[in-house]
Amino acid sequence: MLPTENRLRRREDFATAVRRGRRAGRPLLVVHLRSRTDPHVSGGEVPPTRAGFVVSKAVGNAVIRNRVKRRLRHLVRERLYQLPAGSLVVVRALPGAGEADHAELVRDLDAALRKLLKGSPRSAEPGDSPRNPGPEPGGRAQ
Repeated sequence: MLPTENRLRRREDFATAVRRGRRAGRPLLVVHLRSRTDPHVSGGEVPPTRAGFVVSKAVGNAVIRNRVKRRLRHLVRERLYQLPAGSLVVVRALPGAGEADHAELVRDLDAALRKLLKGSPRSAEPGDSPRNPGPEPGGRAQ
């Protein structure tokens, strides 16, 4: 179970994470991460990371959907410390998640979070972007 302060509940927060956040897709799930932003907190207070889950009927019946949500909540709770404070995280289960075992969900969630955190502003230095390596030696800048 996620602590109350770490739960994503408002529709607007889900929309913010999905529309304005970064996304990492895996075979069983898609993770959306909007780093260090919470429109409901003002001032210098740093809010906690909050997570929400989307499990559609395509995953399975109500029993399977609830099982998937419980597993994902448990996995995300163990990984909250890895995420920047104030982040919004939405984990969307894909149809294969209903038949997946615990190890497969762990693998996909960890891979998605690694991908999202690798490109986060905290870990990247200015000018280290692979898209903008700077002028080539002896060449012209484009």
